[in-house]
Amino acid sequence: MEKELVHLTVNDEAHEIEVNSNMTLLELIRDELGLMGAKKSCNEGECGACTVLVDGKPVNSCLVLAIEMGGKKILTIEGLGKEGKLDSLQEAFIKHEGFQCGFCTSGMILTAKALLEENPHPSEDEIKKAISGNLCRCTGYIQIIASIKAAAS
Repeated sequence: MEKELVHLTVNDEAHEIEVNSNMTLLELIRDELGLMGAKKSCNEGECGACTVLVDGKPVNSCLVLAIEMGGKKILTIEGLGKEGKLDSLQEAFIKHEGFQCGFCTSGMILTAKALLEENPHPSEDEIKKAISGNLCRCTGYIQIIASIKAAAS
């Protein structure tokens, strides 16, 4: 298996990692960096549980090769809060009970983060469209949408 050195930034920390040519970004994040917030689930880009932000855009990390991440800035759920404080989206998800089992939560929050960076005051329809690639089997989405609305206020 051919390996290549990749330089990338994950959660504001520079990394230089040797990766196999077929390693996904999800595998790099979980197996090489030990960041477990992005979840491996469908492995087909259908559920959004592995969502991370790449240069500010939500990406299904199970579908992207790590070798393509050279020079990119990656944000995982572990890097969202700053200086020991939760991000306002994380706080809103707690306050408005936007999670139950928590499996989809990191992908849902990061997708919402990208939305709010682009559109600080989205409508309910815009929120629904933004999170349409993130599946939740527990909440029915009502609390998730309420959480994102609250963070946008």
